[in-house]
Parts: sequence; structure tokens; C-alpha cells
Amino acid sequence: MQEQLDPFDTQAMSLALEWGRRGQLMCPPNPAVGCTLWRDGALIGAGHTQETGGPHAEVMAMRDAVAKGHALTGATAFVTLEPCAHFGRTPPCADALVNAGVARVVVALQDPNPLVAGQGVARLRAAGIQVDILPKEHALAQQAWLDNIGFFSRMVRKRPWVRMKMAGTLDGRTALDNGDSKWITGEAARLDGRLWRARAGAVLTGVGTVLDDDPRMDVRGVDTPRQPLRAVVDTHWRTPSTAQLLSPPGQALIYGAGDLPSHLGSTICVSALLAEGRLDLTWVLADLAQRGVNELHVEAGATLNADLMQLDLVDEFLLYLAPKFMGPGRPLADLPPLAKLSQAKPLEYVDVQQIGDDLRIRARASGRERF
Repeated sequence: MQEQLDPFDTQAMSLALEWGRRGQLMCPPNPAVGCTLWRDGALIGAGHTQETGGPHAEVMAMRDAVAKGHALTGATAFVTLEPCAHFGRTPPCADALVNAGVARVVVALQDPNPLVAGQGVARLRAAGIQVDILPKEHALAQQAWLDNIGFFSRMVRKRPWVRMKMAGTLDGRTALDNGDSKWITGEAARLDGRLWRARAGAVLTGVGTVLDDDPRMDVRGVDTPRQPLRAVVDTHWRTPSTAQLLSPPGQALIYGAGDLPSHLGSTICVSALLAEGRLDLTWVLADLAQRGVNELHVEAGATLNADLMQLDLVDEFLLYLAPKFMGPGRPLADLPPLAKLSQAKPLEYVDVQQIGDDLRIRARASGRERF
């Protein structure tokens, strides 16, 4: 049974979504789930999913309620994703809710993970618990989808949600012709970009960027319990053993072709499939999904950017624009010329904000988030 929420339920689920977002940096590859517990119109507990292997949102909310002296019997739980029903690194949350004596559970979305996929709801209902599921078109259900769009992408499409971050001038340049690019945007924009980097499961770049800039590609200046995987597209294994991104913290992964290199030591190296003499980027995304990557944050040069765009593999663009003009220089993406303006792919603005002195634009193709 699926029902619309009354005003109180809307407030309770909205708060659960807020709690879920608190865990976005820590819980990948698990989804960022939030849970609130209520009795007689009062909030008695709240929590979000912890780091991999740690308690899920429902357990954290129940612990919070008990620590505050509240009984759980007869409470209503609002959960942003269907409670799990399988033994993974933690016991099933559905069983925990049943054992606690919760009377009602409101779920924003069912879990597409085949290990759950309706089994959590079925277990709750079999125990006599009232379960209400938001209609998919409900605004809060849609927000729950967007909050974990990378997880849903990995479960449904078998590939990560690809977010391409670019920084340039108002005339679309990322660097001078000689490669000088430090810095186009200000410190506030660069820190904001690292926040987006922190929520990703992996950061992807190309070997050209490694050779030109020797970036670290880690997360700095952000309070985060984990570092995303740093992945490099490097067909001919040209990444030097001294590259900064190979050093801790975190791990690096190099995708190349043919025999694995000997000069990269213990670095994870994967021989990828080829497509027309180049690495098959669709295969790379599928491999990253199998490694548990929900969101892929691309920070690359004009060549890899263009390759991903031409294959329609970019789900969302994260563009920082500095209030300056450069003139001749390197482009955001080295795309081929169009014969007609109508061939340009239209995008929709998701969000536009000023970050320090710079402008941050999020954009994606219409309906891209629906799959």
C-alpha cells in the first residue's frame, strides 16, 4: 500500500532526509540513509548510516532513542530507504525494527539492491508492522532518489553516476597554451570542488593530466573519514612511479591496455578492454561499479572530457567559472566541430550559486536523473 503523507509525516520524513545527508561523506559504497523515530508527535531518536561495516540508520536512531530514555515499543520509524533484510557486514535492519516493537515504518523508496528489493518491507509486514511507502512521484521520494543517485545508478544501470567537474574562465579556457592554470578559480571554489570530490567513490583523470600537472587528487581541507579511489585512464602505462596521486592517503588504480607494467609496484593496475584502439570507457565505468563506486568524480583534461561527453557517459556537469577572460588557451573539452547549432546537446541548470568570487553551475540533460 502506498499513501500520501500528511503534514506531520512530511516533516518527519524531511528530517530523516536531512539526517541521511549527514552521512554522505562517510558511508559509500552504502547509501546515505537517514532515520527518525517518533511517538505521540515527538521526536525520540534519529540517526544515519555510518562507515562501511558500521551500524545503519535504523540502528543508530534506535540507539539514540534508548540513550535518551525512550522505549521503542509502538514508535513510528521514518526511513529514507527500505530497511535491509540480509546479513551483510551488519544484521538485517528489518529484524531490528521488528524486535524493537516498532508499530509503523514509513519508507521513502524501496531498495533496488537485489539482496533487499522488497524483502525488507515484506519482513516488516509479516511481523504485523504497518508499512507505508511513498509514491515515486512524491517530492520527498524524488529527493531521496537524488540524495543517493550514485547508489541507484550502480544498482540499476550497473555503472556510477558520472559527475564531470571543470573550472574555466568566462571564455571557456582552463589553462594557457603553455599549460599554466594555477589558479583560475579562487580558494573558496577549489574547496567546494574538494567537497564534491569527497562524496565520490572515485576520482577519474587521464594520464595527460598526470604528466602535465602531477595532481594529488586527494581530499584536503575537508573533514572526511575516507579518501576516494584515484583512477587514471592510461592506455600505454605512462604514469610515472613518482606521481603524487600514487602516494597515500587512499589508493590509486591505473587502467591501461595489454601486459601489466612493472614500474608501478604495488599500485592496482587493470588491463582494460579496448574499443577502436583506445580504452573502452564504458567498460571502465562498469568495472568501477563492480568495485563499489557509486559516484564518479571526473577531473580531467580536454581530451578525456571530450571522450566521455561524446560517448554520452557524463550524467552531470559541475562547472566553476572565474570572472575573467583568458583569450587563447586550452578548452574545457576538445570536442569536434558541429555542422549545425541544432546538434549541440541541450542541458538544464540544476543549481547556480556564487562561491567566493566564482560561479558554480550544475547542469545535466533533461530527465538524466530518471532511469
